[in-house]
Amino acid sequence: MKKILLITALLISTLAASAQKNTSVSYIDKFKADAIRIMQETGIPASIILGVAMHESACGNSAIAQNLNNQFGVKGGGTSVYYKHKKKVRSSYKQYSSITESFEDFARIMTERKQFSHLADQFTQYDYVAWAKGIQRSGYASSRKWAAQVLGLINKYKLYDLDQTPANQPPLLQPAPDPTDPTGLQPKMANNQ
Repeated sequence: MKKILLITALLISTLAASAQKNTSVSYIDKFKADAIRIMQETGIPASIILGVAMHESACGNSAIAQNLNNQFGVKGGGTSVYYKHKKKVRSSYKQYSSITESFEDFARIMTERKQFSHLADQFTQYDYVAWAKGIQRSGYASSRKWAAQVLGLINKYKLYDLDQTPANQPPLLQPAPDPTDPTGLQPKMANNQ
């Protein structure tokens, strides 16, 4: 009887743990809007932002992604602490207050650090292959396969389609300027307003 209870308990805990894990598709669905917004603000392809996050965080399932909200494997200036199975874990990875903050910090690193900032000048948001190779050449990861792995995710899930989003979206409708306003700064109000 004890064996059956033990096996049942292990099975339930295994199923519960696997149910909590992000799949690649669920991770993309959760964070594609953030990746597109950051692309529109910075010019870094959304496919690169999401592909790197998926690769570095195992789609949000890695220990640092779950405990530190760190989706990109960014090292911090100090030591972060979290608890795993009631044990204190000290980490050199940076801790973020939210996953969105992690995404924004990755964009900041790519656009402000001298090591990577030249990429934005060289490549457009549509050149995800060059971005991946450029990030690798600039020393983001020590693995020689890193860019190929990120590009594999981008191609497998067609993340490059996200890079086209701004061009395919209609421009935001702006109210027409009021012709009676000498400054031209006030929008013309509709008759019913």
